[in-house]
Amino acid sequence: MADEPVSMLDVSVRAGVLNLLQKLSDELNLTTLYISHDLSLIRYMCDTTAVMYLGQICEIGPTDRVITRPRHPYTKALISSVPVPDPDVRTKALEISRTVPTPINLPPGCRFRGRCPFVMKRCRQEVPPEYDFGGGHRARCYLHEDGEIEIPMC
Repeated sequence: MADEPVSMLDVSVRAGVLNLLQKLSDELNLTTLYISHDLSLIRYMCDTTAVMYLGQICEIGPTDRVITRPRHPYTKALISSVPVPDPDVRTKALEISRTVPTPINLPPGCRFRGRCPFVMKRCRQEVPPEYDFGGGHRARCYLHEDGEIEIPMC
């Protein structure tokens, strides 16, 4: 388990540590669980990605699919907030409320409901089930109740 393994390292040292971790994983046939807010690290190091919100997995699947086709509004917001290092590319982050609920004594329903721009009445009452998008990609969001949809940008 590697919890933010390179978060405080210089860029040159960071690359060496990540390459060493990857080499050890490959040579020793190890599985490593990376815990990180750094999506570039996750994309580089992980085959499978789980996105958690307030202690519950809201989306899980192959890393490339989760990053390129997010199915939960929180995942979409995280990915859309990553700056693109090209001044000619204009992106707009998915707007979510800044108010984060306390993880103690959570209200009923979806844990992301208080911040979600697509919240529905049902989200406030019931925890969404996992919806399966194939290939091991699953997400908990009522937006997909009637089938797979693209989550629009705001």
